[in-house]
Amino acid sequence: MGAALALSLRARGRTAPNPNVGCVIVSDGRVVGRGWTQPGGRPHAEAMALAEAGERARAATAYVTLEPCAHESPRGPACSDLLIAAGVARVVVALRDPDPRTDGKGLARLAAAGIETVTGIGESAARGAMAGFLARQALGRPHVTLKLATSLDGCIATADGESRWITGPESRAHAHLERSRHEAILVGRGTLEADLPKLDVRLAGLEDRSPRRILLSSRAPAPDGWERIAAPQEVAALHGVDHILIEGGAATASAFLAADLVDRLLIYRAPVLIGGGVSALGDIGLSTLGDVHGRWALSDRRQLGTDLLEIYQRVRS
Repeated sequence: MGAALALSLRARGRTAPNPNVGCVIVSDGRVVGRGWTQPGGRPHAEAMALAEAGERARAATAYVTLEPCAHESPRGPACSDLLIAAGVARVVVALRDPDPRTDGKGLARLAAAGIETVTGIGESAARGAMAGFLARQALGRPHVTLKLATSLDGCIATADGESRWITGPESRAHAHLERSRHEAILVGRGTLEADLPKLDVRLAGLEDRSPRRILLSSRAPAPDGWERIAAPQEVAALHGVDHILIEGGAATASAFLAADLVDRLLIYRAPVLIGGGVSALGDIGLSTLGDVHGRWALSDRRQLGTDLLEIYQRVRS
């Protein structure tokens, strides 16, 4: 299942509105098929893995990060039917599909065909890998990641607005990897006017994964090649966007936090002190200490060159 989850991450940010699924087929202790959801959502991971496995899929075990689909589609057959036709003996699923068109039906169809099913293996990791699809299903909006690159004292720029570069090359490379895993990236009008950012992916081999560029502004028109929304809540209406990355600036970050629309925080912290610079955040609508505790949980911490990256997840009931 760990291998299937790693494969699913290859497709993150490229499959909306379909989930980014990974699949591994094992026969006699050997991997005979691997697959992940292809750009645009088709073919599905199971179809790719079964095509690679061929006849070796018969009596094999399929490890899939999401319940195989059961609904009909003009774009291809249901994956539960493909697994049955291939003659697999066992299907191990990380997460049940919340899409009402499948929700439990795929597993039931497999079981009715005499295939052993196991669920819940790697469920937590699968939820993280497919956070965008799950956010769309549960909340009707994309999964929102906020990126902050700060000094030790929480500044994102000097007092005169200079911000290139607070963090080092390793942090910037990681940030470009994050861009490649999102369908869209958003900045505010101030960042656009001050920096004219390209917001593309500049990592060798991933240049074609540059996300759609979104401007948050209630009045400024979007430049050519950009889209505009007037309020944070309007990210819900961005078609084909299940993951969106917020990159700046302070007013935009604060607006999304005040609206409680941020699901994940990426905080790149450089070992520098600025003093008197531009703060990373303004007012986010929390007035008492009782309101601020228990909202964020640390999920990862790593060293990137001289910088420290901390990743936090929003704690929701």
